[in-house]
Amino acid sequence: QQQQQQQQQQQKDGDATTPDDDETTPAATTTAPSAMDEEAATVTEAINELINETDTLRDIASASRAKAEREQKEREDAEEWRKNIDVTALQNQLLRIAASTDRGQYANSMEKEEVLRLVESLEATATEIAPHKPPSSSDDTTTPLLPPQLTGTWSLLYSTTQLFRSSPFFLAGRSTCRTPDQVKQYDWFCDMHRAALAISNIGNVRQIVKANGRLVNEFEVKVGSVPFLGEVLPRVRYSGGWPVTVDGAIVSSADVSPVNLMEESSYRFGREGGSNDGVDESDVEDIQSSGRRRKVVAEWDLHMDTVQIKGSNIPLLRNLLDNPNLRLKSRDLSNLLEQSIDSYTTPRPKLYTTYVDDGMRIVRDEDDHVFIYGRVSESEEESDYKGVMADLGVGKLLEGF
Repeated sequence: QQQQQQQQQQQKDGDATTPDDDETTPAATTTAPSAMDEEAATVTEAINELINETDTLRDIASASRAKAEREQKEREDAEEWRKNIDVTALQNQLLRIAASTDRGQYANSMEKEEVLRLVESLEATATEIAPHKPPSSSDDTTTPLLPPQLTGTWSLLYSTTQLFRSSPFFLAGRSTCRTPDQVKQYDWFCDMHRAALAISNIGNVRQIVKANGRLVNEFEVKVGSVPFLGEVLPRVRYSGGWPVTVDGAIVSSADVSPVNLMEESSYRFGREGGSNDGVDESDVEDIQSSGRRRKVVAEWDLHMDTVQIKGSNIPLLRNLLDNPNLRLKSRDLSNLLEQSIDSYTTPRPKLYTTYVDDGMRIVRDEDDHVFIYGRVSESEEESDYKGVMADLGVGKLLEGF
């Protein structure tokens, strides 16, 4: 175009001389190499990016192979470990300690350490439970939510903390704590709560796990009705109490939401905020630094529902307590608080089943407290307290006369 314009201008001027080709050649020759250099640089950059991505993929593949090899080695070691463990002997040792310490309430430091050692040995043998397919939707009421290995009636055999902390009510209370200081305050409260009930005797502590995802905790207790006769009858020199007791069962319920079954969990022993009963701090730090992972047979989220006192033997008060409309509906209260207070969130405590077989189940809470349960039966029926007489036990006392 430049040449044509020059020729046209020259023709207009009457100059018939055409410009030398050498005058336009440099422009053309300088433009072409510049475009080629840019294209070559773009291709080189793309090749370098491809090489970098290839190196990254190679590193990822190498890390994946190393992880797979490590996990395979862990599985082989675990399998070899299981072959050398006598599960029945471990369980018998646990039961002996549980029986001699009233479910851990009077266990000394050595017994606590021994229990934790036995528990971890059993957890190392945990195997996957039979595959279970939960309901496909909330409308499916026929398919069980929980597998049969976990359902039924279980009795609490041993606990590394207060027995009542196995209740969904106290688990939910702990779940409201957001900082380590709050956790310590809650632990102190539970200690004081148990100390205040020193005159009470804790009876059976049961957990009924239903296939539909309902969990019911029954906590039976006996309390001296008149602890010291001298306080009531000054002329009576007998310093003991009346041979009658106030009986009852605190029944709390919650709904279970399964999170996973037999997944490799990052849940480690000695989590921040946990009390780690019976374990030295050095042992906790060693376990934490080693990053030892624990197989979780089942992980549950609990949604606290109601609390009710059943089977009370207090005259007149019995009918009032048995009224289902007078239950403490903690879920409704939580929903109200959640709607009224922006910072409040309904607590959803977690429970981790780390071992289960036909007769024993080991559960840990979010502070790593251990609860060891023994299977009573496969029944999912709650206890019937209608047969308890509302007479403070006087009727049974008079039977001996």
